[in-house]
Amino acid sequence: MKKYNVTLTKDERNSLTALTSKGNYKSQKILNALILLGCDKGEYQTNRSTNDEMSRILNISMRKIDRVKKRFVLEGIEVALNGIKRNRTYDKKTDDDFEAKLVALSCSEPPEGFARWSLRLLADRVVELNYIESISHESVRRILKRTRSNLNDKRVE
Repeated sequence: MKKYNVTLTKDERNSLTALTSKGNYKSQKILNALILLGCDKGEYQTNRSTNDEMSRILNISMRKIDRVKKRFVLEGIEVALNGIKRNRTYDKKTDDDFEAKLVALSCSEPPEGFARWSLRLLADRVVELNYIESISHESVRRILKRTRSNLNDKRVE
């Protein structure tokens, strides 16, 4: 495994020390700051800790220490402290038209040999009817749960 050497400037050390000693921060941010302070090989470090000592004292894995050091060396102090911001966006597979068809199908008579619609039956049937290319029974459950709660809100008494 490649070794990453952490070398902090005096300003970085001061800001990390302040971060760990006062303020209200997330626990992982403080832990990452402690790791960086312990691993520092710079000229301002007075007592450097080994990875084994830090792992034992902070009750963390050696792998976490290596990941924080790697993020610091490759991507900088902000990424090392806060982690990488994920930007995951997923396209919605269903639309209102499909959901309406699914609700209508679930309200219809179940297939012969079945007392009621199951989620898997509904998922298979909407694919057979070419309403959608593929869908899991869990997605069907989420759609029906959301739709039924909306229907219950609009009850006429």
